[in-house]
Amino acid sequence: MDVLADLLGGLATALSPQNLLYAFIGCLLGTLIGVLPGIGPVAGVALLIPLTLNLDPTSAIIMLAAIFYGTQYGGTITSVLLNTPGEAASAITTIDGYAMTKQGRAGVALTIAALGSFVGGTVATVGLVVAAKPLGDLGLRIGPPEFFALMVLGISLLVALAGRSMTRALISGVLGLLISMVGIDPVAGAPRFTLGSERLLDGISFVAVIIGLFGLSEILVSARGGTAQAAAPGLRALLPGRADLRRSAPAIARGTGIGFALGLVPGMTGSVSSLLAYGAERRFSRHRAELGSGAVEGVAGPETANNAHANGALVPLFTLGIPASPTIAVLMGAFLQQGLTPGPTLFAEHADVAWGIIASLFVGNVILLVLNVPLVRVWTSILRIPYPVLTALILTFMVVGAYTINFSVFDVFVMVAFGLLGLVLRRLDIPLAPLVLTLVLGPLMERSLRESLELSQGDLTVFLTRPICVVLLVIALAIAVSPLLSRLLGRPMGLRKPAVLADDPEA
Repeated sequence: MDVLADLLGGLATALSPQNLLYAFIGCLLGTLIGVLPGIGPVAGVALLIPLTLNLDPTSAIIMLAAIFYGTQYGGTITSVLLNTPGEAASAITTIDGYAMTKQGRAGVALTIAALGSFVGGTVATVGLVVAAKPLGDLGLRIGPPEFFALMVLGISLLVALAGRSMTRALISGVLGLLISMVGIDPVAGAPRFTLGSERLLDGISFVAVIIGLFGLSEILVSARGGTAQAAAPGLRALLPGRADLRRSAPAIARGTGIGFALGLVPGMTGSVSSLLAYGAERRFSRHRAELGSGAVEGVAGPETANNAHANGALVPLFTLGIPASPTIAVLMGAFLQQGLTPGPTLFAEHADVAWGIIASLFVGNVILLVLNVPLVRVWTSILRIPYPVLTALILTFMVVGAYTINFSVFDVFVMVAFGLLGLVLRRLDIPLAPLVLTLVLGPLMERSLRESLELSQGDLTVFLTRPICVVLLVIALAIAVSPLLSRLLGRPMGLRKPAVLADDPEA
């Protein structure tokens, strides 16, 4: 009852005209930042902190938090409409989102993404209210061995992303691992695979890679006559039907659980959550055979996961003072600049501020839903622009987005190089999703493995003596061997057309 009373008090604070205005401004700015490739939530929040220094602490954090989770939806817009991820967490959405756009179902994809983002963000906020303390304690029990096991679990999803050929998926995955190893050794601190270039000391920019792989390569394929121009949908195609909602519901539920759980783990990013959510759909969806060709589950799962992750990542910050991601670290800096120290003392010393910010998360999710669903027709009208003009605009956004990552022309060349690589991989029918998966998980897995071995002085049994670690490794092993078991049982998994409901118009 005390928690409910505190939440109601916070809701009164969040619903004040002043804080409602700042929440709306934050959601709008976050959506715009997400639309622009290359900026992302970290840079967006960091650049706008100076604007909040003279604001009331509650209003300042409400606005910055709204920018944070607003970017999670904004990146979806260009991913779906233009096959160009606005930010890293939306990269996997391009696969089915853009395929839906080419089918004239862009409005359905954007509406489902907005609904999934609302559900994921709202449920994660409820989790923050109800279970912040026990979940925060669980997050503290995740050490390097558990983190490594979690990354192995993620890598095992290569099986789910393999498509028609495991060999091609492994080629793609190995390419991603090789690219992820460029830069400074995460433990020894020595440069590797940099070819003597100082520009590669920080590694190859992930955003430049995904812009090139997905966006530029699609334009190059189109220029060679490989794909048709996406058509602008009519009014009837803008909103999802009952079949779309029915198919999306399980994906939204799975994405919410994955995103919220991974949001609790320090160091985990929203892009990992969306990738694992997509892998889960490849494994568990009744319509998994359609994924990659415009399945609504391929949009619902990842988009729900990255919004649930964004709100779930606030649990360690509020309860333990631990920033679980780079963006949360920037947000923590904003707390400190306002004279607030996140952690257990925040609720004791500034309870009104803490509960006002938490309540604003509910309000912000409603604002995002109201702001974006009615604007679906506005966003999809982009597709009515003549294709040569639209291509020129997309290329401009790509170049600007790649340049603004580090304000370096080198990143533009990286984007072009990976655009050409993406074209080659598409021509060879090598899937891009495994490359993105290993590119994200590779550095995290390597760092946690080496830290684990240093803690255990090289003893590999450290992974078998910790219960959480053992459970995660067993699940990863089960996922990896499941295709072999399916063949032995005479039922190839993922290639059999799943059963569908007789009244499903898309069956």
